Amino acid sequence: MTYPNQIDKFTEKLNKIGTVYVIEEEVSPVNNVYEGILCHDNITDSTVRVYTGPKLTGEKVENFLLSIPSQTPWKKSIKIFSDKPKLYITYETSGDQVEADDINSLQDAIVNTQTELERYKADGLIDGGTFERG
Repeated sequence: MTYPNQIDKFTEKLNKIGTVYVIEEEVSPVNNVYEGILCHDNITDSTVRVYTGPKLTGEKVENFLLSIPSQTPWKKSIKIFSDKPKLYITYETSGDQVEADDINSLQDAIVNTQTELERYKADGLIDGGTFERG
């Protein structure tokens, strides 16, 4: 999570209902390398494509590696080698799995929200359940 520097954000989970979802993620390499876990689970490896433009446009990037994290075999990690500032990863998935990390992240965000509300109360920014305008 990114608290306290930014607002916590979550990727919407995709239901596993016999549907195939086509996903596109925008990423930015650092020092000509991007490495990270793809946002969704249960990805069909053969469908992973990387381009320099959105919606399969621009140059196709062939230099990437997919791997499976040992503790979460339903996830995929990707490492891409490119000197372009933005890359677009497209893939198909049958849907996501809800796991303990998802619940833990949600609990952390709730605690962070409570912490901020208590801070606002202590600073006098909240009075009787309403925000004071300053």
